[in-house]
Order: sequence, then structure tokens, then C-alpha cells
Amino acid sequence: MDRRAFLIGLGGAGLATPCHAGAEAVISTSSGRFRGRREGGVFVFRGLRYGASTAGAGRFMPPGRVVPEAGVVDAFEYGPIAPQAVRVRTGIYASTAPDPLPGEDCLRLNIWTASLSSQARRPVMVWFHGGGFENGSGSSPWYDGAALARGEDVVVVTINHRLNVFGHCSLSAADGDFARSGNVGMLDVFAALRWVRENAERFGGDPGRVLIFGQSGGGRKVSLCMAGEDAKGVFHRAVVQSGSTLRIQVPAQAEALTARLLHRLGLGERDARRLQALPWEQVYAAQREVISEMNYRFSPVADGRTFHGHPFDPAAPAISADVPMIIGTTRTELSSQLGSEPAIHALSDAELRVRLTPYLAGGDAEGVMSTFRASNPRATPSELFFLIASARGYVRDATLQAERKAALGRAPVWTYRLMFRTPVEGGRRFTPHSLCVPLVFNNPDRAPSMVGPPSADARAVAGAMSKAWATFAHTGNPSTASLPWPAFDATVRSTMLFDAESRVVADPHRDERLAMEPYPSQQVGRTIHRRDL
Repeated sequence: MDRRAFLIGLGGAGLATPCHAGAEAVISTSSGRFRGRREGGVFVFRGLRYGASTAGAGRFMPPGRVVPEAGVVDAFEYGPIAPQAVRVRTGIYASTAPDPLPGEDCLRLNIWTASLSSQARRPVMVWFHGGGFENGSGSSPWYDGAALARGEDVVVVTINHRLNVFGHCSLSAADGDFARSGNVGMLDVFAALRWVRENAERFGGDPGRVLIFGQSGGGRKVSLCMAGEDAKGVFHRAVVQSGSTLRIQVPAQAEALTARLLHRLGLGERDARRLQALPWEQVYAAQREVISEMNYRFSPVADGRTFHGHPFDPAAPAISADVPMIIGTTRTELSSQLGSEPAIHALSDAELRVRLTPYLAGGDAEGVMSTFRASNPRATPSELFFLIASARGYVRDATLQAERKAALGRAPVWTYRLMFRTPVEGGRRFTPHSLCVPLVFNNPDRAPSMVGPPSADARAVAGAMSKAWATFAHTGNPSTASLPWPAFDATVRSTMLFDAESRVVADPHRDERLAMEPYPSQQVGRTIHRRDL
């Protein structure tokens, strides 16, 4: 085993071989020495710093390097999450483990690995959490990487980074020293990837095989990494789950939010540095009011430095043309975000038309509804609403992203659709947003509020998805001997349909896709026909 890894015993330190259940291990990294421990057959290190605290003078600035602490730091608990409102998740998003408290010393990551030998050279799978650019963390029980690390011979990493106003407050117009403030949340992500590259071997990982994957807001971050100048060369495969991002804010939008924030806090347009001194809770509360007034959020901006334009519009980014991708969605994404309203599960045909009006404005609404009825003859009006609304938002953007990536012709892209229906709430959620997360992590039994009680079908689809993702991390191709998966092209449109019995179909739901073709991306303008969690 690598001489940098040591077991800590009652009598002192010894070489880390063999690794027994319950053993602890100390690893030296570029940000200090950390003590992890073996849990469930894998070593786990939680709350490792990859960047300095972002409080005070670090607020709104690019992430700083960590000054290692003297001695060994216990890495048994998750670190602080980014400043945000602490949310109690209920319903299908219910969790038995609350997040740690928020704070500005939040640049932390967590690692699961079966071996600490530098000779192992396992691919590294780096997960970006959901929550848009507003909230979330890498410490959800759904993101526990033990099953993937143990069963698929990979190293799993989850990260925390700055969000909302702290990650995306464009202050460059107020003070040139804050030239990159509009994207420091993404600069944190890039810094975490550089940390992984520098330290992967210490955890049994291969810095030359780093896969980034994320769902919802995490998929949006993956999309942006594909276009980020600072991310070039630090990852080698990418998976976008229900988060295809084609466009981001332009400077005028971002600067308008910032101007309103400064006004709300009683600060002048040149008072950026005073903004660093306020309690984070006060800044966070003010940005919530600004968001309500402006009807859009603090999020990444095409600042000409971090991002030179929109990531996938009008084309896929050339900077990552050689990076293969997997892109996909669930079948009824919006049955999660919109499905908590009781009345939406008992729509009449007339109510369906009314509900779909904002989604199909300017198009052939009657023709779209007729097409979806024909392809889903047993669907209720409520299910048709979820199908059409999801197709207009998530699926349309995923289709455009895959088409534009494939058009570069430099690296393959694979597409999928999750078809597995959860039995939760009597099945009325169908195949909701976020259902893919515990399946990809092969943690179906950890998410009964989303997946339902343990079942052979849930374990089958979880096994298929986690195996495909891990195979992609290992080889750059998600095909397995038991489940071949051809790459996507604009002619055949081979797509994996993940279910209890997964299969590839050429251009599935073709008529539905054609019905959506006249509509542009839902990211054009401010009307967003999806809600990232």
C-alpha cells in the first residue's frame, strides 16, 4: 500500500496494510493531513478542505488555497454547507439526515474509496449536487458513495461550493478587483477538480480518468464545466442528468440584480467592499427579496473571463469537444416540483388546456396535446400535463444539447431516458425529477420516499444505471456486455430507456420530439419551464 497511508492504532502509527474493518487511516494531501476511517468496506473522508474560508475578504473573491493545519485533522463529519436557508425536506424529498449548518468555510469535499494504494488507479467520479445555483450540498444520504466505490471499483467525490448571491454576485462594475465575482461559485467547482487532480493518487484514484456527473443544478454545473476556461483538462468524461444548460445570464442581467441588492442593503453602487463586511445572513435575506422583485436569480454569467458566451448556444463548446458525454432526463420531470399540489392530480381535459397555456404559448397547443394523447393512450389528463410540460422544458433542452454535442463530431454522446415508475403516493408521481439520483448511486434502499419500498425492480434499474455510469468512468463508453448502448447521432437517435428491463430504442417518442421541434429552448428569455431543485 502507498506509504502515505497509515493506520492509526492504539499504540501509534503503522503502515496501512492490511486494511481491517474499523481501521482508521491518515492521508497527506495538498491541503493538510486528514484522518478517515473504514465504513462498510470502504474508506471515507468527510469535510476535507480544498479551498480557504470565503468569509470576510474572501467573500466574492476566487477561492484561495488552504493553509494546512498543524497535525492531523479528523475527517469523520461533513463540513459546513454553503450559506443558504436550512430546508426541511418533506414528501418524496424527505431525508432522515439533516444537512450540517451553513457557513462561509464551506469549500469542502468528501471521498469514498475501497483502497488507498496509489497503484490502484481507479477512475474518480466527482458529483455535483442539485439545488440549482441556490442551495444544496454534497452531504445528502442519497449521495453516499459507498455502494459505487465498493461495487464498481471507483473513487467517489462529492463537493460543497458557494451558491446564490455568494457564488454569483456580479460586482465587477462596482469594483474592478471583483472582476470574477459573478462566477466564483463555479471557480470553486474548478478548484475542487484541481484538488482532485493533485490528490487523486493518494486515495487510490487515477487523475487521468476523472468523470464529473450531476443532476438538476448539478447537471447545469456539468454543462458549464464543458465551457469553462479554467476547467480544461481537469476532467475527462461528463454526465448531465436532468440539467442541460444551454444559456446563462448576460452581464446586464447580472449587474441589474447586483444594483438592486446594493440598494436593498442601503449601500452605494461603489460599496462592494462594504458588502464583504455584512453578516452573511443579512446579505442572504436581502438577495431573497431581490429575487422576488426581479423574478430571476443570482447564477453564472457570461463575464468574458470564466465564460466567453453561452455554454451550448448556438453550438456545443469547442473547448471540450474531445470530452464524451451522457445526457438524459426522467420521463415526467415536473411531476416532482409541480406534483405537490393535490388538484393537479385530478385534472379534466379543460383544466389540462389551461395548465398547458404558458408552456405552449405561440405554438400549436391542440396539435401537441393530440400527439401526446396518441403516444400515451392510457394517460390521464394529469399524466399528459406532466409529460408535455417536461418535454417542453427538460427534454427539449436535453435534446438540443445532445444534438449540438454530436454535431461537433469529436467525441461521442450517449442519451437516456429514465422510464421506471416509482410506486410512491400510489404511483401518481410517475417518473419524477431526482428519481435518477439514488439509482445512479445504487442507493435505492436509502431513498424510500422517492423510490418506494425495497423491490427487485428498483434494484434492477439501479444496478443498470450505476454499472453504466461506472463503466463510462472506467472506459469512456457506458456500454456493458449485458447492456450494449450505441452512441447518439442525429439520424438514428439511439437512446437507452432505463427501467426494470432496460433497452435501447431508436428515436423513442419520435412524434413527441417532432411536436416540440418548433419550440426554442425554454432558456431563451426569462420564462423557465422547469424548476431545478
